[in-house]
Amino acid sequence: MKRLVMYLSVVAMVFFVGATIAWAEQIAEPKVEATGAVLVESGSGRVLWSKNKDEQMSMASTTKIMTAIITLEKASSLDEIVTVSKRAASAPKVKMFLDAGEEIRLDVLLYALMLQSSNDAAVAIAEHIGGTLEDFCAAMTTKAHELGAINTSFKTPSGLDAEGHYSTPHDMAIIAAYALQNPKFVEIINTSNYNAVSNKRTYSIVNKNRLLNEFGGAYGVKTGFTNKAGHCFVGVAQKDGMHLISVVLASGWGDKGREQKWIDTKQLLNYGFENFEIQQIVNQGDAAGILQITRTRTPQIELFYNDELEMAVRKDGEDISVIPFFPEALPAPIEANIQIGEGRIYIQGEYFSSIPIYTAGSAERHDLKTSLEKVARAFLRLGTEQEIKVVLPEF
Repeated sequence: MKRLVMYLSVVAMVFFVGATIAWAEQIAEPKVEATGAVLVESGSGRVLWSKNKDEQMSMASTTKIMTAIITLEKASSLDEIVTVSKRAASAPKVKMFLDAGEEIRLDVLLYALMLQSSNDAAVAIAEHIGGTLEDFCAAMTTKAHELGAINTSFKTPSGLDAEGHYSTPHDMAIIAAYALQNPKFVEIINTSNYNAVSNKRTYSIVNKNRLLNEFGGAYGVKTGFTNKAGHCFVGVAQKDGMHLISVVLASGWGDKGREQKWIDTKQLLNYGFENFEIQQIVNQGDAAGILQITRTRTPQIELFYNDELEMAVRKDGEDISVIPFFPEALPAPIEANIQIGEGRIYIQGEYFSSIPIYTAGSAERHDLKTSLEKVARAFLRLGTEQEIKVVLPEF
């Protein structure tokens, strides 16, 4: 009996240790060498893991994500012909080796920009779309700030080092999430090879993004390197309906850094897919509460959430709450389908985001004043709609 108890105790201990190790492996932090990094679930924008996510850093050719999306939004047509300037032709490597005066379609430049990070293509695009390189970069910065990437400043369309040219890991994730909503952008960055011609030569453009072939579900986005920035990469992959964006800035220099950016990226993406899953938190139309109405014959109006939220949630559980905020009571009149409050989402007690709360019905005002006004309107309407007959006495 004593041996049996000891045996069962050992078995229980082995099971406990094994379960503990498995749990520890499930929630193990990713080992990321990059100076700055972030992992974001693109749908909700939730940050799943970060390292110096708001530190302003050089971001090298990941800059070209913004260059591409500005072009896609501002160009009248991707078939437009771009005439290459001397400034564009003289851009440093990496480049297509465009010639000054060469005429080439805008879409060809976009493929060269995103697939092989051509700096001459970046300058040619900027001058064609923005008039001047400086004006184009100003538009890039403005767009970044509109998206919420307020710690970003663009001074070059290529990402080459320049004073005042910087971003943060989180800002680059915000910019990438926005760009990935554009179908043409996604089509370009998922192209393996692209062949095209200008009025001078034929170009064969090859995608340098190794993640597309080395990580299941990967579909972007952009590599980068400068002496100041080190090796950088913005990546994205999807699995089971969850889209994760990884950003690594300054993963290192030299051959080690070149390889480390891929290692860092895979570490982040694996961490996200292994430990998180998409869950529906709020459905559009879900009941949000009851609004009390005064000065009316409709004392209550039902409220509903006028948006939905699905987000990445830890597989091992998290405390996520949705707390409705709206006035306790309001006087009539109240219209239907107007925002009356918001549902605030908290994760582990920390505010994350909000969803608007709308009225499901309406309530007319009803008090002495409005009753008298209704009587007056009815009387006036009666007087105009019916003929008034006057009977005079006979003499």
